[in-house]
Amino acid sequence: MTSQITGYHYIYLFTLMASAIIQRPLVAEGVTSLTNTKVQYETSDEPYIRLERGDVSIIIVDNSALDLPELPAHRAGYNGIASLRHSQQPNNAFVPSIAGLNFEHIHDGTKAGLREKFEPRKFPMHLRIINAHTVEVYQPPTGNWKLESCGRYSLLEDGTIEYTFECIPHHNDYSHGYIGLFWASYINQPEDKAIYFHGRERNSTQTPGWIKGITPKHGVESTHPPAGSTPVIEVDRDFPLTLVGNLSNHEHVDSWYYGVTHGMALAFMFRPKDNIWFAQSPSGGGNGNPAWDFQWFIDNAKVGKAYGFSMRAAYLPFVSRAAVIQATEHHRAALRHQ
Repeated sequence: MTSQITGYHYIYLFTLMASAIIQRPLVAEGVTSLTNTKVQYETSDEPYIRLERGDVSIIIVDNSALDLPELPAHRAGYNGIASLRHSQQPNNAFVPSIAGLNFEHIHDGTKAGLREKFEPRKFPMHLRIINAHTVEVYQPPTGNWKLESCGRYSLLEDGTIEYTFECIPHHNDYSHGYIGLFWASYINQPEDKAIYFHGRERNSTQTPGWIKGITPKHGVESTHPPAGSTPVIEVDRDFPLTLVGNLSNHEHVDSWYYGVTHGMALAFMFRPKDNIWFAQSPSGGGNGNPAWDFQWFIDNAKVGKAYGFSMRAAYLPFVSRAAVIQATEHHRAALRHQ
């Protein structure tokens, strides 16, 4: 891992290509009820909603504690998809007491700014029902960073999950000039803790190949940036969120990764223009429960302006890597052209 210590900071430097600037609009596209007043919704009276389409069923939750037959002793704070099941795998892909595609952190890379280490967990969220296959998790401005957000979870016709996140900052005191946001998926006792992505050694001209992303321990060589389009990210030396700034030796060249758990593949697919960073922990969800994560940075965010990204997650029986590539190609193509 290459780093340079300057004063009290670790500074990670990458080349920001001119073409990447063009590809990084980050502006919200008016998909969710946060940014589009034409979106009609019904506020849920319950802290959870079940959705089912194709072979996939999910339970979307706010950050309330729950105790359901499918989610025994589900812990407060964890939000997003608390249950992910498939007709060919009835067990939950995620740790039932926590969640997947869970909005986890808001930060600016400083310890001083991290008054709440898990800020999205600490402030109320509300579920908005859009239709039979779409639910939003809305959060009013949080207590510390005053970030207002809305995450839309939609089950597409084939059971693939489409996730669109939009947010509006109402506070601009971000010390390093960016807003850092982080999502975690806690995988339930997989045989293989690794994520797999197409990449190469960081800042190299190597021919890309498939990388097995497995870290020696939590917070060590944990995050994999996108190739060739990463801005300067400054993280304080004493910043406690170790998954954020501890770079691996690799960068990804295609905006997706997958993991394998109990005979199923779980693929996370992103739009290249959103410059998502991959992250992984072998123990983020507890002993034997890795975290398959990602993070997103908003540079020079303006108060009152809306920002957003979109991604998809596919959960399907694992036959081979080639089969996963083929099964997800049309979704990845759609994301490339958004």
